[in-house]
Amino acid sequence: MKLARKCFVLCLIFSIFVLSAPINIKYVYAGKYERPALPQDEDTQQTVIVKVNKPMTESEAKQLLRSYPDLKLRYHFQNIFNGFSVMGPSSQIKKLAEKTSIENIYPSYTYKLDISPYPQISNGTFNSINYIGTSKIRHLTDKNGNHLTGKGIKVGIIDTGIDYTHPDLRKSYVKGYDFVDNDHDPMETVDMGPNNTFHGTHVAGVIAANGKMTGVAPEAEIYAYRALGPGGFGTTEMIIAAVEQAIKDRVDVLNLSLGTSINGPDLPTSLALDKAVENGIVAVTSNGNSGPDLWTVGSPGTSHRAISVGASTPEIQIPYVDYYGQQFRLSPLTGSKPWNLDRSYKIVAGGLGREKDYQDIDVNGKIVLLKRGKLTFSDKVRTAEKYGAKAVIIYNNEDKAVLGMLDGEMNLPVAFLSKKDGEHLLKLMETSNTPAKIVNKTEQDRLADFSSRGPVTFSWEIKPDVVAPGVAIESTVPGGYKPLAGTSMSAPHVAGASAILKQANPDWTPEQIKAVLMSTSKPLLNEANQLYQSFEQGAGRIQMEEALRTETIIQPAALQYGKVKGKTFEETKKMITVENVSDHAIRCTFSTPQRSDAIAWDFPSPFYLKPKEKKQITIGIEVKNQHKKNEIYNGFIDMHSGTQTIHIPFLYVVAEPNYPRIMQFSFEKSEREDIYKYETYLPGGADEFGIALFDPDTYRFIDYLDWEKNVRRGLITKTIKQEKDLQKGTYIAVAFAKKSGKEDFIEQLIEIQ
Repeated sequence: MKLARKCFVLCLIFSIFVLSAPINIKYVYAGKYERPALPQDEDTQQTVIVKVNKPMTESEAKQLLRSYPDLKLRYHFQNIFNGFSVMGPSSQIKKLAEKTSIENIYPSYTYKLDISPYPQISNGTFNSINYIGTSKIRHLTDKNGNHLTGKGIKVGIIDTGIDYTHPDLRKSYVKGYDFVDNDHDPMETVDMGPNNTFHGTHVAGVIAANGKMTGVAPEAEIYAYRALGPGGFGTTEMIIAAVEQAIKDRVDVLNLSLGTSINGPDLPTSLALDKAVENGIVAVTSNGNSGPDLWTVGSPGTSHRAISVGASTPEIQIPYVDYYGQQFRLSPLTGSKPWNLDRSYKIVAGGLGREKDYQDIDVNGKIVLLKRGKLTFSDKVRTAEKYGAKAVIIYNNEDKAVLGMLDGEMNLPVAFLSKKDGEHLLKLMETSNTPAKIVNKTEQDRLADFSSRGPVTFSWEIKPDVVAPGVAIESTVPGGYKPLAGTSMSAPHVAGASAILKQANPDWTPEQIKAVLMSTSKPLLNEANQLYQSFEQGAGRIQMEEALRTETIIQPAALQYGKVKGKTFEETKKMITVENVSDHAIRCTFSTPQRSDAIAWDFPSPFYLKPKEKKQITIGIEVKNQHKKNEIYNGFIDMHSGTQTIHIPFLYVVAEPNYPRIMQFSFEKSEREDIYKYETYLPGGADEFGIALFDPDTYRFIDYLDWEKNVRRGLITKTIKQEKDLQKGTYIAVAFAKKSGKEDFIEQLIEIQ
């Protein structure tokens, strides 16, 4: 939605609040929250996760459900929490929610994979695992004299299943379970055409490939849990059931390269990973591919105890277009020919790349610049080739990063350009007719644009915790090998590294392994040679050799002060534990950050730690009166421990930061024409929340579908009854939320029938 249209809609919504009363909405089902009783003819079938307030065996759960004959018990949970999942009519679910033994009911929402193939790179295959230091640690041994290969460490993978017949994975695979088909065969989806999957096999290869390719921990034992089925779709219920099984199987490390766009610490999958860590499992999860905007980390990447992983680049060749003395970074699309253009070429603007856009321009033997939209990337390229283009650059039509791909091999070099760079290049082309030159540069240790950023809403935590290579990662897929991009590829690097650390230090807890990986990471610099923000990269890119040689463990490895008032003088303190794991004494000191008029730091005096000694210390900040409000403040402080320098990320927010007031809005019709179901997430709750209906052509306000005041925070799943007669047709449904003076909205086209 363009800015003018945004302002128009928001003004309309504001005027509606003043001039119109909300229509009477009849609630049909909203979890455990108190609503009117339901007529039986308004039932909808739902799958929900039920949390009970005390331990309950499976037989006791069945006994409880005998009073609700239409509810079918699906999974029983006893490790991540006490409870079970059921499927059945909403009326009986609501009656079940009234039982005093029921603590809460969560909806089971959908997860979808978000990855992209990446063009083959020229500097060798599987370079990424050496980039985190695997080649430097292979000669090291554990206490039994075994080389550090992950030997004896159980690694669980919750994903699309794996191709356990792949020659590089046969040795590593031990067993698994399929929560999609409910059997003991966690094979990838095959023989289903476009719905075939390969994601889990790719993840498994990064962790434990042992054949033509070698993973980070090639002798680790793989336990595969298929929770995402055809097309890469799965549900909360399946993922939680898989976490439960991983705990039963007593895995040491658990990898989840999946997620939603909901940024909140309280979703069931995030809580399930917290519980897995409490059960002694190192839980590793991808951070999401919705960058570069802030607040884009999604659950379960928001888990407090898990290691959330963002994406950095290994050493790769990146093409740049050099035009009029300025250079623009290109992202090649899979299926593109290599960008090996050996001379300069003129560049021409081709609009959206439709047939009619070529009628008045000559692109023969030239590079054509196209805007994203209307046509698929592949159709744009085929049309450009038809008119003789030498190469194609497609620039984005939105600020969000895109993991793009073509539907097959093309005869032209094709690359993607950001919206900002594309519009700037287009403007330069209006004033200059100089040829463009393609320059290839070697890049490394940059944060991938698509990597989701934090912080976490409500808890204001730093996420990701660390980053690892997630661009041009070649690994195993059914029938061969494939390079992919995404934080899904970054997470298994960290899972493999965790397996190595666990082999070397079998007594270390998940908290210690997380702390060591963070404390020994390398903070990364952006193109301006400045540190990325801590909520963009966490502690930095992991370094296995440094992690294995560490002498100091700091827990927690990040200082997260949360929200401070900023109205009057306030001091906030955090306690951390410093542990000397070496066999000699070490001296610990802190570097004093640059003086600031906003805050003052309170560090402990220098101190010594004897071998194996622990010490609790307090690090405080004074937030001064003149401190700015409603922003995120972060950075790194340096602790010197012996010969080590440990970079500790910190973050705090003052007053109410500028986070999105509403996330993920979906609206759909139920079995009955006058019944609708919607789902949304309110990170901080809302002073006012509603769904307004607009005409799609004139944006004229039609009616309210829902409206409430003082709405609780969290995931809202609700079914509503249409009380007024509305003309059949297409409408714009605008879900809006207002909190602490700031208002956000999300819109969706819907059909009223």
